[in-house]
Amino acid sequence: MTCLRLYAFAIILLLTPLTALSARAENDAIPQTTVTVKDIAGRDVQVKVPVRRMLLGEGRQLYLVASLDREDPLQRIVAWRNDLIEADPATYKQYLDKFPDLAKLPTFKGNEGSLIDIESAIVKKPDVVLLNLEAKQANEDAQYIEKLASLDIPVLYIDFRHYPLQNTDPTIRLLGKIMGREERAADVIAFRKQAMARVEDVLAKTKPDRPKVFIERIGGYTEDCCLSFGAENFGKYVDLAGGHNIGSDFLPSTFGQLSPEQVVVSNPDHVIVTSADWQAYVSGGHWIPVGPNADLDASRKKLEWYTMRDAYAGTTAQTKRNFHAIWHQFYNSPYEFIAVQWIAKWLHPDLFADLDPDKTFSEYHKRFLPIAYQPGYAVSLDAQAQ
Repeated sequence: MTCLRLYAFAIILLLTPLTALSARAENDAIPQTTVTVKDIAGRDVQVKVPVRRMLLGEGRQLYLVASLDREDPLQRIVAWRNDLIEADPATYKQYLDKFPDLAKLPTFKGNEGSLIDIESAIVKKPDVVLLNLEAKQANEDAQYIEKLASLDIPVLYIDFRHYPLQNTDPTIRLLGKIMGREERAADVIAFRKQAMARVEDVLAKTKPDRPKVFIERIGGYTEDCCLSFGAENFGKYVDLAGGHNIGSDFLPSTFGQLSPEQVVVSNPDHVIVTSADWQAYVSGGHWIPVGPNADLDASRKKLEWYTMRDAYAGTTAQTKRNFHAIWHQFYNSPYEFIAVQWIAKWLHPDLFADLDPDKTFSEYHKRFLPIAYQPGYAVSLDAQAQ
């Protein structure tokens, strides 16, 4: 009996997936070699690969790290900025429940364009520091890049935010290269391409009229009106989804602001509010808590407030109640293909009646992420538009 039990135990061990501990041991056992890679800023940088210790200049970079390292996304992270904890608490909870050691990970404060915490970088001695492209100017002005280079700590710039359609795939390839996950990166890119084609192919065949769309950026994070996007980021998503982004007519850069009067005159057919659970920033604000596991009935009630803004008075969007809210983090993640699918369904419901962004995102989670999919990323005043 004892032999049988030992045999059974051995079989169980053989069939058990790699634990986080064994994944880390496997990663550490791979010899590192120094290679030259080109980052999103066009810089040639020498990096020891596969990297074993990464410092994330933005916490939301975890979205991609986890996609490439599903078994143990924390194994390489030695410190990170606290933005994901505050700006996306529902996703943070998902990862915390799955990986309790996440609570022990050293954090530092800052915003998208701020300086890196150079003390953490020096103390943790990472193989690489990942910075978003918008932080480039501040960190180079402070000569942090040179200071870190003198300590043999390279910096790589990545980008999901300013030019996501141009820079996201190269960013995925770059991280795949330095993490030793190039095949995985190629799979992620292929999935993204296929998901975008679900929209692009239909629009190319049907060539529908393009309804006018106004995107209210970071709704509820501030009471100001009317923050929006130019021809990039969500502005580009609208274009790819078969709409016309009003902000592209007036804003010369990715981000900007229109007057309420200009929005009224432009007469949008649809209003899309990017928002999230921002209790950490604006307690009790008009933000709409879309995101994983959101209560969409509660989110829909909060969206109702936007129909009364002066900027939308008398517009077609107000008359027809074409108001929608979508997870703001699609603007700064490798998931923008989901936003494009949602917007396409809202703008062209007949053409995309069979398109299910929730199903697409669920499939992505099953294939690439260590957490289970929880719907709740988008809502419309018209529940049928879901």
